[in-house]
Amino acid sequence: MTACQKVIDVDVRDAEKKYVIEAVVTDEADGSFVKISRTQNISETDPPPAITGADIRVTDDAGIITIFQEANPGNYKAPGFAGTSGKTYELEVNIQGELFTAQCKMPGKVSFDTLYVTDEILFGETRKLANIAFQDPPGKGQAYRYVQYINDKKSDAIFTNNDDYVDGKYIETKLWYFIDDEDDKEEEEITVGDTVLIEMQCIDPQIYQYWFSVFQSATGNSQSASPANPVSNMRGGALGYFSAHTVQRRSVKVE
Repeated sequence: MTACQKVIDVDVRDAEKKYVIEAVVTDEADGSFVKISRTQNISETDPPPAITGADIRVTDDAGIITIFQEANPGNYKAPGFAGTSGKTYELEVNIQGELFTAQCKMPGKVSFDTLYVTDEILFGETRKLANIAFQDPPGKGQAYRYVQYINDKKSDAIFTNNDDYVDGKYIETKLWYFIDDEDDKEEEEITVGDTVLIEMQCIDPQIYQYWFSVFQSATGNSQSASPANPVSNMRGGALGYFSAHTVQRRSVKVE
């Protein structure tokens, strides 16, 4: 048996570089921040450059303006500022004369009831999973994001859901995750003795679409044939998102 091999050179063109803005307003004092960087070409291996000197303000629907100051390169904060459920917030980011804006309404807080860990079978392998439970209020429109920490290390996995099919019901969700790289298994897998912390965010439906599209297509995984930029509420040409959301946390020691 013989076979032929042919080397194919793929011409990967450099794309126009864009600003990346990650902006968050929470209901916790000092929990709000804005991070700004810039995209890189596929051949570049250095960390994304931080963007300094931006003018950033957040205005609520009562006209109250909060200025975000640069705490360190590319990271901006507003000490003591906390958002309020039901208010709509407008973000303005001015970078050397280029203006980027976004708008988001902070949803009401839904009580994070229960967190526990169970053993589940996945592809013939037993895996420990975090489980969350809470009561969804009646009336469609609620959306949720869950951020998982194992021994204080944030997981890369994306967990979201909404109440399209469970409106007004008691929701019990298992946070299924997949490990693509065996080198990451030790940090990403839940084991006996670990402390698991889950941050539950009540998010605006448009932010749910952002995280859902990140999971579905931005990495080229799941059902997507190729990577694509996620759906964003950012206006002006920047990538990223602006989320106004509530925050609750629960933790459990795995036995």
